[in-house]
Amino acid sequence: MEFLHSFLPIIIYILLIVMIVVGIVLGIKIIITIDKVLKVVEDINEKVEKVTPIFDTIGIISDKTSSIVNSVFNSVENFIFKLFLKNKNKRMESDEDE
Repeated sequence: MEFLHSFLPIIIYILLIVMIVVGIVLGIKIIITIDKVLKVVEDINEKVEKVTPIFDTIGIISDKTSSIVNSVFNSVENFIFKLFLKNKNKRMESDEDE
């Protein structure tokens, strides 16, 4: 029994030392990994900032093209609508004349 009282604290201290060393090693590896991730994120941000003006230009061109196509489509639609109204009015006038 006396053997256990002197032997168990030694085992516990050894295990605590091992756990502290493992924790320190894991902490250092986590710090290194976080630094690498931050470098990758910064690189991606730089590349996105370089590409953003291109997407802005494409957006502006798309908006202008869309407005032009909408105005042309509305003009054609109004023209066709007026043609059908003229034909309908002519039919009504010819029906009234008869």
